[in-house]
Amino acid sequence: MNTQISRRGMLKFTGVTAGAVALGATVAAPQATAAGASLVHPGLLHTRTDLDRMAKKVKAGAAPYTAGFARLTANRHAQSGWTANAQATVYRGSGSPQNYAILYNDIHAAYQNALRWHVTGESAYGDTAVAILNAWSAQLTSLQGSADRFLAAGLYGYQFANAAELVREHADFDLARFQKMMLDVFYPLSEDFLADHNDAVVTNYWANWDLTAIACVLAVGILCDDRAKIDRAVEYFKHGAGMGSVKNAMPVVYEDEGLAEWVEAGRDQGHALLGVGLMGTICEMAWNQGIDLYGYDDSRFLKGAQYVAKWSMGGEVPYTANTRRKGAVNGWSGSETATAAAAVDPAMTRPIWAMIANHYTKRRGLSATYLTRIAAQASPEGGGGDYGPNSGGFDQLGFGTLAFSRDRASASAGASASPSPAASGSGSASAVASGGAGVSSSASPVGGVTPQGGKGDDLAATGTTDVVAWTAATGVTALAGGLLLLRRRNRSGGTAQ
Repeated sequence: MNTQISRRGMLKFTGVTAGAVALGATVAAPQATAAGASLVHPGLLHTRTDLDRMAKKVKAGAAPYTAGFARLTANRHAQSGWTANAQATVYRGSGSPQNYAILYNDIHAAYQNALRWHVTGESAYGDTAVAILNAWSAQLTSLQGSADRFLAAGLYGYQFANAAELVREHADFDLARFQKMMLDVFYPLSEDFLADHNDAVVTNYWANWDLTAIACVLAVGILCDDRAKIDRAVEYFKHGAGMGSVKNAMPVVYEDEGLAEWVEAGRDQGHALLGVGLMGTICEMAWNQGIDLYGYDDSRFLKGAQYVAKWSMGGEVPYTANTRRKGAVNGWSGSETATAAAAVDPAMTRPIWAMIANHYTKRRGLSATYLTRIAAQASPEGGGGDYGPNSGGFDQLGFGTLAFSRDRASASAGASASPSPAASGSGSASAVASGGAGVSSSASPVGGVTPQGGKGDDLAATGTTDVVAWTAATGVTALAGGLLLLRRRNRSGGTAQ
């Protein structure tokens, strides 16, 4: 059972006071699909409407789109001279001849060139993206390595699919061969992880591992017009047993504050930011196919994103202690308990906030103070290559200021706030921190922003070697045995599902 806790009786915190959410104007539905109807294409992170909006706003010199576009054109990956370096086998993880940096650099070059093509209409960028994607689909046959191969499949799978979706109608793109590569190389690893978790106890892996796999399965399903895969991803998001399903990633809701505890806040800031970015990516891709995961379970993700945004800016947040089991099935097992939210660096950022803030404040007309503030601080968002040279800087596709900035929805649209009544989540948000408006269109970049941080150069990665470092930093205590439990002083919470 997941827990909902009143603020009364918990430790008090300072900062912006909470208030009731105000539903603003309703928003026109995306191109929602009914059962049996064709899927929307392009329809992963960007629809045709989104791409047309970007091009129109940049041509008009509108802020903040021009600043976002400047981040894109300045990135070395967004240049039409990029040449692919496709490999037959990609390795990620200790003990293997790691070469996965080649893959993620090429993916981001394909995505950035494809995005630049749509904004400018200049064929050289579209041709470059297609050449990169065709080279890889002609060469890649497997992903290998340690358990980190599952992260490679998830992260680079959803990113590859997004790049391909942007050029799927290009005359020179071999869509069928690319789809086959995604179905043969990326999807099986992500599906296997969701089913078996690398033969580990289901809570052994933190939320971001599940979220990478969900993102990949969903993206491949959309790219390949496979509704069964889309349904699988959505079902796991809602009810999966692992740490990445929505109620396990946010096991405690503080209704009085409009916040939901992000479970990896007890681990470190970098991985919590990664998880929020991945969940936002999943929600956005689903929304563009008429499925409202943003609003699922009384907009639980809004509350979790608000929690991480407030905490990342240095605000005090409540934290209910939790214990997760770890180890192998029928083998060694133990547990770890997180007792407090980790320390944060307010300068640490990822290019994740524009997408989430614009959905809730502009599409939905909701007030989300912390999302509004942190999105403004992060603006204009860059992409892969702008947040450090290591893999953590490439975990999100980015460029949210360009891609997701939008005008506030008009009440005259006359549509419901969810993309499709049959597919939407339950109800509207309740009690999020009030007083915020939409993300400011005149927000300027903040100097001194640091890359993602975290341990080592792989922010998505975790393993036994990480335990001592993050335990010492965050006050997490290792125990023997036990389940994933939620505890608070003088009051028991529920067990996460």
